[in-house]
Amino acid sequence: MYGSALPLQKIAFMIRLLLTSLLLSILLTASAQTNELAGVVVTASMLPQQEKETGRNIISIKGASLQNLPISSIDELLKYLPGIETQQRGPAGSQSDIIIRGGTFQQVLVIIDGIRINDPLTGHFNGYIPLHPNDINRIEIIKGAAAAIYGSDAIGGVINIITNGLQQKNNTTLSVGSKWGSYQSKSNNIWWGVQQKKWKLSLATQQNKADGEPLRGTTGYFNNAFYTANFNYAFESGWKLHLLYAKDSRDFNAQNFYTTFKSDTASEIVKSNWTQLGLSKQYAHKTVKLDIAYKNLSDQFRFSPAGSFNENKTSLFVAQAVVQHTLSANHQLVTGAQWMHKKITSNDRGNHELGHAGAFITSTHKLPNNLFVNESVRIDWDQSYGWVVIPQINGAWVKGNITTRASIGRGVRDADFTERYNNYNKTIVTSGSIGNPYLETEKSWSYELGLDYRLGSNFKWGTTLFYRDQKNLIDWTPTAYPMMPRQQNLVITGSYSLASNISAVKTSGIETDISFNKVWGEKYEISCNTGVVWLSSTSPDKTPSFYISSHAKFLWNEQIVFRANHLQLAINSVYKVRNTQAASAINASLSENYFLVNSKFSYLTTKRKGNIFVEVSNLTNTKYSDLLGAIMPSRWICAGFQLNL
Repeated sequence: MYGSALPLQKIAFMIRLLLTSLLLSILLTASAQTNELAGVVVTASMLPQQEKETGRNIISIKGASLQNLPISSIDELLKYLPGIETQQRGPAGSQSDIIIRGGTFQQVLVIIDGIRINDPLTGHFNGYIPLHPNDINRIEIIKGAAAAIYGSDAIGGVINIITNGLQQKNNTTLSVGSKWGSYQSKSNNIWWGVQQKKWKLSLATQQNKADGEPLRGTTGYFNNAFYTANFNYAFESGWKLHLLYAKDSRDFNAQNFYTTFKSDTASEIVKSNWTQLGLSKQYAHKTVKLDIAYKNLSDQFRFSPAGSFNENKTSLFVAQAVVQHTLSANHQLVTGAQWMHKKITSNDRGNHELGHAGAFITSTHKLPNNLFVNESVRIDWDQSYGWVVIPQINGAWVKGNITTRASIGRGVRDADFTERYNNYNKTIVTSGSIGNPYLETEKSWSYELGLDYRLGSNFKWGTTLFYRDQKNLIDWTPTAYPMMPRQQNLVITGSYSLASNISAVKTSGIETDISFNKVWGEKYEISCNTGVVWLSSTSPDKTPSFYISSHAKFLWNEQIVFRANHLQLAINSVYKVRNTQAASAINASLSENYFLVNSKFSYLTTKRKGNIFVEVSNLTNTKYSDLLGAIMPSRWICAGFQLNL
């Protein structure tokens, strides 16, 4: 058992009962038409759907607000959004594992404009999102299962980054920013954009660099940079083209990122290229979207300066077609198909490739009495696990300011190349994490029931009860040599952790999110997002797994921005309670809890064309780590400016 448990069977029964009651009422109730509702999201159903109608708990943050916050990367932003846990191995985007509702970091799907970017090598790279804030329209986060639409990995949640499109105006904009501070840190960004009536081009680059926290025998340095080109064009025929190219490079200290060995003084260099091409056309009653995307990634990992390095090269190709149908004012339909090809060439993991195909259909219905139903079903074929059917149904009932919602859905996730083949191709392995080519596919059912209260467009409070029943969950477990499924390159005296299927894991929890936004004239403005999550995971397996035992048991995230005329204060906070851990070999430990505060004080110029600011990260000078041995920096002070011309 991994932590104290809620009465899981009772919770599951109650959720199922309430889901059944709600969905039956949706199908049987008749009368009045729905009113227009505020807020538009697209993540839940691939349709421009109002948030109240989705039946899901969704967080949305505007891209324009990102530069107001004390963050240096998108993964740092996620750390402070309600209900999202990021286990950082280093600051400023060095590496972060994204966790939603107590799942593993591989159970979160990251997509840009509807196309997945999760690398087939490892989920550790899911937080590598090379986009400038000026290119981001909004970030939508759907919590809970969404595999019926988006496929494998969408178990804990989906992070959908939606870029800016054409805005039907002519202008040229230049944005330049820089900051300097503790640990010899430097951060620079440039964004240039040209907007015409029928086309738009933007170019951007950002670099984050620092010496970092002093570590055993080295320093926690990082040198991360990305370059992007974003192009949109509207043809006379009505077709719209979108082309996105991103190049990402990260060179960072990786000491004890993956081991608790005293001899570990690792470093890592990760480089990737992402190209995405999309075509879309809106007809009278339907919209057609065609996308292709290609990603290649190179990962060099060196355990020690004197040692040889692991070199992994992966590629991901995605082709996707989606058709949105408007059947009537109250009924919409989405059909889609997807093809993926994954490949790895590695001196550590060997050479492998996999094909994957999927097709899905989802429909949304506005029924009488402000009732909404969204149902989806997906059929996937994978070279590894064969055929699988993935259904999901969401329902919502809106009564005045109150929305009652419910959802039930299936999820699947196949092992990545690291889980199957880590240390697979080496001559001799004396210790460490060992891949397992015999892993079975994860399968799960997720249930949730929620209640939202809205007061106008300024205030939203929501509470969600959720439960996830997982089979064959993949995680790393300590395993003795005699129990290893393959022993060709292992030694009998070795100490190993094997990628294994855990027979059953049940995760339950309750989350509460609150958002508040208010503007008073031209002088005063406040924006606040906060949330708390209580989590419990249990399993009959006697051997504790790594990630299931280490996810937060209680999590509080907060993000607040207050502006008074030309002065602006932004504060991010997180409080986390988790299991304690210790590694005597490297004199490292994880405390039961920690509290972290970042702040940013800015002076805004006239018409908000720019600002000068001071940032203080880890204001309380907390000594903390999210993972054993990966020491995070102490108090970190920076000053800088951002200018928009």
